[in-house]
Amino acid sequence: MKNKKRFVIDSEIAAENVDLRQKLKYNIRQYDNAFQSGISRFANHDALRKRASDLKDKVVSHLDDYLEEFEKNALANGSQVLWARDKDEAIELITDILLKEEVKLVVKSKSMLSEEIHLNEELEKLGMVSQETDLGEFIVQTAGEPPFHIVTPAMHKSKEDVAELFHEHFNTPTQSTPVELTNFVREKLRIPYQEAGAGITGANFLIAENGNVALTENEGNGVMSTSFPKTHIVIAGIEKIIPSMKDLGFIWPLLAGHGTGQKISAYNTVFTGPKRKSEEDGPEKQFIILIDNERSSMLDTNEHWQALKCIRCGACLNACPIYKVVGGYTYNTVYSGPIGSVITPFMKNFAEFGHLSTACTQCGKCDEVCPVMIPLPRLLLLNRKLTNENGGNDWRWDTGMKFFEYISSNRKRMDVTQGSLKNSAVSLTAKNLMGKNKSMPTFEELSFSRQWKIKGKNG
Repeated sequence: MKNKKRFVIDSEIAAENVDLRQKLKYNIRQYDNAFQSGISRFANHDALRKRASDLKDKVVSHLDDYLEEFEKNALANGSQVLWARDKDEAIELITDILLKEEVKLVVKSKSMLSEEIHLNEELEKLGMVSQETDLGEFIVQTAGEPPFHIVTPAMHKSKEDVAELFHEHFNTPTQSTPVELTNFVREKLRIPYQEAGAGITGANFLIAENGNVALTENEGNGVMSTSFPKTHIVIAGIEKIIPSMKDLGFIWPLLAGHGTGQKISAYNTVFTGPKRKSEEDGPEKQFIILIDNERSSMLDTNEHWQALKCIRCGACLNACPIYKVVGGYTYNTVYSGPIGSVITPFMKNFAEFGHLSTACTQCGKCDEVCPVMIPLPRLLLLNRKLTNENGGNDWRWDTGMKFFEYISSNRKRMDVTQGSLKNSAVSLTAKNLMGKNKSMPTFEELSFSRQWKIKGKNG
């Protein structure tokens, strides 16, 4: 239960951090404005969401067939396709490739899956340097922090925070503007791009019909990370499949609209494999590592398989009232917010991470903004049920709830005790049940039913 206790403590700290709240409020407000502008250009946004949802339904329902089709076509393109059941196998495959290719420096495009398998830490153990090239990832890597958000890793930092961080680490001027800081990073990364032995990227989509890898980003770092190094390693979850290039044509703009509010991201690349003999640029070898890491455990469920439809746009985080208050680090997971609360117990375990499903008000906002119509509130309710069944609650909570059920299921039992006794019982708790910043309301001396009866007798 240590993670649950940590979540409660960290939530209180984050909620009281006025500076953090202001930064989140500002950054999410900027996103909200862009999001409304981004989706307003769709003639029928709901119809497009339905189309994307149906597409992902089809893919997840026939995932094995599409994966086999992708592998066959990727191999025909000259790529090497490898499979990893879990984090350990993924790390072993990646490190074997890097050691065989005698790689010392890796340039890495933004990838949440690399965070999921803790790739940077594992490469560091081998004495390799893994350089993040996405600006937000570069910032949090410099700070020694994990990403705060699926799409915007440094959402919790202001421009002043970044200027101070860069001054401390790189001796840049303390009053540097965002443009100056961006230009500094751009120049600093030019040498790693040229000297890296391998580039590692994620994949937004894997295209089954031709074995290609689709990557979308806004800084050009994904293209740079794969143009200079001789080896390109793609790490992708098995759920990233889409059937055809035709599908990519509508799902890329949908991802951009929900992820950043753009019409489409600035850089959209389709990798067709290692460079051909007639090509001068590009990697000589391309490895595609397809990672399960408990994703298949969701395939065997009645409803949770729908979480595999996620395209990692981050819209549900920005809409969630809980995330807006406590932020990403409070979850203590790679994937935070509503989607993280749904999938993390499957990737880890319900005993330690089932409590995340209670970080939800059931407002339904995440359901409204999801581009592939994942019923997140419903899945979070089911997670609460599974948590109860898998020992994710403290025994005192379970005992208390059973006692409450026994008392509240019968009017006579509810009327046995008077308000004074109930108030005394609540006052004996070690901690205010409403939190330290709220006061617990007092019980009336007589229950409502008794008061009603007395009122009736007195006319």
